[in-house]
Amino acid sequence: MPTFRFRQYAAIFAASVVLTACGSTEEIEYVEQKVEVLYNTAVNSVEAGEYKEAAKQFDEVERQHPYSTWATKAQIMAAFSHYQANEYDEAVIGLDRFIRLHPGNRDIAYAYYLKALSYYERISDVARDQLITELALKSLNEVVRRFPESKYARDANLKIDLTRDHLAGKQMEIGRFYLNRKHYLAAINRFKTVVDDYQTTTHVPEALHRLVEAYTALGVIDEARRVAAVLGHNYPGNEWYLDTYAVAAGPDLRERPDDRGFLTRTWDWLF
Repeated sequence: MPTFRFRQYAAIFAASVVLTACGSTEEIEYVEQKVEVLYNTAVNSVEAGEYKEAAKQFDEVERQHPYSTWATKAQIMAAFSHYQANEYDEAVIGLDRFIRLHPGNRDIAYAYYLKALSYYERISDVARDQLITELALKSLNEVVRRFPESKYARDANLKIDLTRDHLAGKQMEIGRFYLNRKHYLAAINRFKTVVDDYQTTTHVPEALHRLVEAYTALGVIDEARRVAAVLGHNYPGNEWYLDTYAVAAGPDLRERPDDRGFLTRTWDWLF
């Protein structure tokens, strides 16, 4: 009886091996097609919005016809498909490979630009880590540096301003955190970073105001006066200028609009 059962199990096992082998053969088997057919099929998938499928199909173009001109086009189109599918890491990997293999290709500027976009689209809110934002800024600057006359450079410049503003916003958030907890030196370092490294962003007036608050809290009055004077000179009508005056001199001039013309003279006490 045991021998009979053993033979049964052996027969079943052998049959399962055969079936598995057949299944595996079917999975790896592919039908070679003309390059034009493969490429056009992938393009049709892009037009249909089936980007993940398109990426696979463009990869198949290169796999079956690696030395054709279509393979080069398929590489960047696969990266584009990954980008459209929000598969940004895969897009960056493909674009880095394209840039390395085809530095003189006519689409090289677009490859750099698409790589920058693959980072830019992932810029998170200022409450999160800003590594991706920094990579976006680096990549956007590279587009402008390498291809200054291209249409991609013009758009990259606009995105650089937004990216820098975002990074400055992160510094401000950390600075306010330290300021609220009375860690004044740590706060000062963050606000000075905004003033020194992000001078063209919208956060500079507030950074100057926060520096006045921090220096005043530390009793470093001369430095507080110097920063307040800079804020008053560069942003005379800004809301943060009025807040700074309230910190330094007492009254809130927003409640006394007739005194606005007197603002310049009211700073005499600083000196």
